Amino acid sequence: MLHEVLHPKSWKATPGYSNGIAATGRMVFTGGVIGWNDQQEFETDDFGEQVRIALQSIVAILAEAGARPEHLVRLTWYVTDKQEYLSALKQIGQAYKDVIGRHYPAMALVQVVALVEDRAKVEIEATAVIPA
Repeated sequence: MLHEVLHPKSWKATPGYSNGIAATGRMVFTGGVIGWNDQQEFETDDFGEQVRIALQSIVAILAEAGARPEHLVRLTWYVTDKQEYLSALKQIGQAYKDVIGRHYPAMALVQVVALVEDRAKVEIEATAVIPA
């Protein structure tokens, strides 16, 4: 096991995230990653597709440090519309499984008034720990 999932035995199971993760190793942090391409251009205004592109970009950044998706210990999501997020959950889940797999780090989601890039619907910060 790369990391230890922290979940009190009496708590209900969580759907698609962990309440806590314990890890030891080299830490990798990303800035806020949004759903535009490597030329900083938006190809879509579809919420689920912006999530897919943001997750792919996170994986590319992690790879620069020798990290993989299973090294993720935390994701913080910022969305401009909670209802749009909830409506796209199936598409988001599929994008997540396609890009990250079945690894579920600790996560938080916050609705914000706006993101710096007007077309951005989601921004994700990631923390990974590469085991020693």
